[in-house]
Amino acid sequence: MILSRRVRWALGALTVLVLAFLYLPLLVVVVNSFNANQAMTWPPSGFTLEWWERAANSEGARDAVWTSVQIALVATAIALLLGTMLSLALQRYRFFGRSTVNLLVILPIALPGIITGIALNNAFTGILDLRLTVGTVIIAHATFCIVTVFNNVQARLRRVGGSLEEASADLGAGMWTTFRLVTFPQLRSALLAGGLLAFALSFDEIIVTTFTAGAGVTTLPIWIFNNMFRPNQAPVVNVVAVVLIIVSIVPIWLAQRLSGDAEGRP
Repeated sequence: MILSRRVRWALGALTVLVLAFLYLPLLVVVVNSFNANQAMTWPPSGFTLEWWERAANSEGARDAVWTSVQIALVATAIALLLGTMLSLALQRYRFFGRSTVNLLVILPIALPGIITGIALNNAFTGILDLRLTVGTVIIAHATFCIVTVFNNVQARLRRVGGSLEEASADLGAGMWTTFRLVTFPQLRSALLAGGLLAFALSFDEIIVTTFTAGAGVTTLPIWIFNNMFRPNQAPVVNVVAVVLIIVSIVPIWLAQRLSGDAEGRP
């Protein structure tokens, strides 16, 4: 498609405006993490590393980070196992209700977080009569983390087809041998990309966490929400928010690179 010079300039200007709208607020958060004024006045009157030191020495922030990391790691492991099994079953086999199961697997990430949170809270506290703990948060996060792994693995399985697996079976290899030597090597980058995305989703999730975490469970997003309106904690919250931005960006960037590298292979 050939675009006129005027259209190209208009599209370029629109792109800049959209990106500015999305990322300028994040830039303000980053700058405020070094703002010497505790009231976060703008423009900054000076810059300091005091808030970064206070954040590093904040026991509550450190505990919240560790809790979020633990939950994200376990939820990602569950998502990798179940998401891979589901994608293999739905992509390699034909059975009654296959399309319905596919819809039900994807549905949790399409539903509003507050609906998922309320439903899981009712299930845990009402139907199952469980006490809300770190375990309930992990289960809740796994419900939507599975979708990211499932989508990545299913897309890869569609792309590579099943001819190599059939050839392996024809040569006498069993199911597990075929998976270990043929299927898994083809899925490695998709699994890693899906796992990174699942970790990022779990690490910064707050809505579902709010409904499924007990009183003693404080993840990093919840800690930020609880402290952002306290004047003496606002600068520290900005620092923690910057760390959260970095932790969220890195897995997504790596996942994108891995997906791109895999698609570029012959």
